[in-house]
Amino acid sequence: MNREGILVLEDGYTVEGRVFGFPKAASGEVVFNTGMVGYPETLTDPSYQGQILVLTYPLIGNYGVPAVAQSNGLNHEFESDRIQVSGLIISTLAVQYHHWKASRSLDQWLFEAGVVGIYGVDTRALTKYLRSHGSLLGKIVVDGVDVGFSDPNKEDLVRQVTVAEPILYGTGAPRIVLVDCGCKRSILTNLVNRGVTVLRVSYDYDFEGEDFDGVVISNGPGDPKMCDTTITHIRKLMQKQVPLLGICLGSQILALAAGGNTYKLKFGHRGQNQPCVEIGTDRCYVTSQNHGYAVDVESLPGAWEAWFVNANDGTNEGIRHRDLPFRGVQFHPEAAPGPVDTNFIFDDFLRMVHAS
Repeated sequence: MNREGILVLEDGYTVEGRVFGFPKAASGEVVFNTGMVGYPETLTDPSYQGQILVLTYPLIGNYGVPAVAQSNGLNHEFESDRIQVSGLIISTLAVQYHHWKASRSLDQWLFEAGVVGIYGVDTRALTKYLRSHGSLLGKIVVDGVDVGFSDPNKEDLVRQVTVAEPILYGTGAPRIVLVDCGCKRSILTNLVNRGVTVLRVSYDYDFEGEDFDGVVISNGPGDPKMCDTTITHIRKLMQKQVPLLGICLGSQILALAAGGNTYKLKFGHRGQNQPCVEIGTDRCYVTSQNHGYAVDVESLPGAWEAWFVNANDGTNEGIRHRDLPFRGVQFHPEAAPGPVDTNFIFDDFLRMVHAS
């Protein structure tokens, strides 16, 4: 770990550090996460596909990386089968780690995955810069080996992280189709643990001829408007009044299918401490989030309404139809890592399914 690493932003801003993980050049959109824990879950979240992630917490790696553990065919330690970020930027790297589940260091994990990291960076100063200038394209230069800038939001990122073939989980009723736009494993776990059967399908899956009781549209990376096939299929389900729940990217897809619009946030919401107020109540939930786009509530048709709002910046955090069983939340009710304040969203959805 004596190699020099430089993060170069598209506007010329640079930060220097030392390389860990796999020593290679990398590029992507540079974003930050304010979470204090949960780097195994965060780094394997498919919503980070194509991004260079900056972690604001000053000490990373101190509890190592767990071994793979499965039950019901689901991995309960990671949110997907691999590290999804293009690169990782941190302040202090813990060389020694300690945790009863740990089987390797963060450095070793990144090296095995072929992912580059830089440590020794003032990540809070870098985060303040990104807050002022917005999320920017960036590249990691290792020992002078350079690479060009690349904009992941212009790519069909969801195609890169969706499931290849349909997979069936559980044996109970009702039967829920989970549209995998880059689905976190914990969404699957929350559904299966509630005794339902889940059919996990790709983002462009054609529902014609399929027998099901409700549909969940998962989280995922990039610009929701790139998911035009998914939007078309969800619009058809709306015409049939199939119960729908959108999570994160899924909520944005739901809004677009309804005829609304989405837009890119200046620097997004990424962390486990985003306060969301349920509109019409005094209840504020602390939520886990990871998104760079948001729903323009004013663009939604008249039968739709805002459900939650972000207490920090007033952006939309949830939508629902006043008469039909359609709902979406911008935050993560499965909350891994993060608080479980909004886990009830899954129960509300299943009640909606049973009532339909």
